Amino acid sequence: MIRFIRMENFKCFETQKVELGALTLLSGLNGMGKSTILQALLLLRQSYQQGLLQKTGLSLNGDLVRIGTAQDALFEDAKEEKIGFEIGMANGNKGKWRFNYNEEADVLDLDQSPSNGNIYRSSLFEDDFHYLQAERLGPRRFFEMSVSQVQQHKQIGTRGEFTAHFLASYGAKKISKKSLSHSKAESLKLRDQVEAWLEEISPGTRIHLGLHKGMDLVNLEYSFITGKHVSNNFRSTNVGFGLTYTLPVIVALLASAKGALIMIENPEAHLHPEGQVRIGELMALAASCGIQVVVESHSDHILNGIRLAVYNQKIAPDKVMLHYFERKEINQGKTSVVTPTIDQNGRIDRWPDGFFDVWDKCLETLLTPRT
Repeated sequence: MIRFIRMENFKCFETQKVELGALTLLSGLNGMGKSTILQALLLLRQSYQQGLLQKTGLSLNGDLVRIGTAQDALFEDAKEEKIGFEIGMANGNKGKWRFNYNEEADVLDLDQSPSNGNIYRSSLFEDDFHYLQAERLGPRRFFEMSVSQVQQHKQIGTRGEFTAHFLASYGAKKISKKSLSHSKAESLKLRDQVEAWLEEISPGTRIHLGLHKGMDLVNLEYSFITGKHVSNNFRSTNVGFGLTYTLPVIVALLASAKGALIMIENPEAHLHPEGQVRIGELMALAASCGIQVVVESHSDHILNGIRLAVYNQKIAPDKVMLHYFERKEINQGKTSVVTPTIDQNGRIDRWPDGFFDVWDKCLETLLTPRT
C-alpha cells in the first residue's frame, strides 16, 4: 500500500507531500489540484508500462493521462527546472524519481531513479490496479471486448469500456472477501454481488450479457424484478444512465483482491443521493478488506457514506484519510492541503471553509427572514 506521495515542481505544487490511507478522499473546489495527485501516480505507472521509467524518463502522454509537454507539467514559479516524485510504501520501500526539464518535450529525461528496484513490485505498477476516470462510458448498444486487457491483465479500462466483457468472463467466480458481500445477494459470485449492489441504486435490477465474439462486442441489457413480476430485457440505452455509468465502479471494487490499488474520479456521477451514500459505504468496505482506494469526489453523500461506514464499525477511522485542497491569498495563490480527521463516531474534527459546507450555508440563508 502507498503511504505517501511527494511532488516537486509539478503543476500547481512547488513541493507537496500527501499521505494516503486505505481509503483516501480528495476534495476541494475545481482547479485546486485534486486531480494532480492522481496524475502524478498515473504518470509513474504510464511511464513504467511504456518501458521508460526505469532507465529513460517520464512519459507525459499515454493511455492513462495526457499532460501535454514539459511546459504544461512544470510548476510555473519553479526555482529549479526539474520535476520530481517520491512514493513511500507501507512495507518501508521508497522510490524517488527526478526528471530534467525540456520545454517542448513530452518525455522528460531521467535524472535520478530509485536505487531499490523492489518499488516496482507494487500494485501501482502491476495488474492489481484499476483507474476509472471521470469521463466514463455511459449506455451503449455494444461494448468492446479485449482478450489482452480482460483475460490477460484483468482490466476494465479507464473509461469502463471493458466492464461488460470482464463481467461476462469472471461473473461466475466468487469475490475474494466475504466481508465485501451484500447481504441480499444470492451467492458470493461476482455477478450476484454486482446485481445486489446495483439494487441499491435501482431496486430489482438484473444484468444480461450477450457476447458476439466474431465482432469482439458485448451487449448489455437490464431487466427489473418487482414482486413476482419480471420485466422484459431492456437495452442499456433505454435504462437510467446511472446504472451503466456506475457499473465499472462496483465491478472494480468487488472484483479486486487484497493489495490492489483502485483510483476513481467522481464515483457519484449520475447517481441519486441514496445511491451515492451506498457507493461511499462500498468503497469503505473494500478499503477495510485491504484494497487501497483513492477517490476524488465533490459529493457530501459519498463522504457521508464513508462516515456511516466508520460509525457502523465497517472500517476503522484511522484507515480513512480526508484531504481538502484550497487556495488562499495568504499563501500567494498556491494550493495548500488541509487534512481533517474522522473519529470512531464518524465525526470530523474540522470543517475548513468550502469543505462540503454548501448545504449549511444555504440553510443559514434560508432560515434568515427577509426584510
